[in-house]
Amino acid sequence: MENAPELDKPDGKITREVSIRITMMPRDTNAHGTVFGGIILSYIDVAGGVEAVKHTGHDRFVTVAMKEVIFLEPVFVGDLVSFYAETIRVGSSSITVKVAVEAERVGSHGQAVRVTEAEVAYVAINQYREKVRIGK
Repeated sequence: MENAPELDKPDGKITREVSIRITMMPRDTNAHGTVFGGIILSYIDVAGGVEAVKHTGHDRFVTVAMKEVIFLEPVFVGDLVSFYAETIRVGSSSITVKVAVEAERVGSHGQAVRVTEAEVAYVAINQYREKVRIGK
């Protein structure tokens, strides 16, 4: 998998910009003690939406597609999960955002594992739920 989006800092160090970060709680788990995939998918959707608004300045989007999501590692209660979002395509009324997901294991002192990634497509809408051009 490709690296999550990165930004160069003035001091020469490279850092990634996180869209959202959340600690997984017991309510998020299935009977096997791992976090439901659907919980991760919902946060991917939120992180991509945050990026769409930030990148375009438009305040209303609906999700129209999410490309194949393959879970590489499980997520556990207490993991600090980071969602890194990067705009990869902007059309007249749509935007596609890549979201990379990493989990910092509780007690691992900052060591993170790649969980999954997805491309999410959004369409800009107005207050009447009609498709509109981005920027209007």
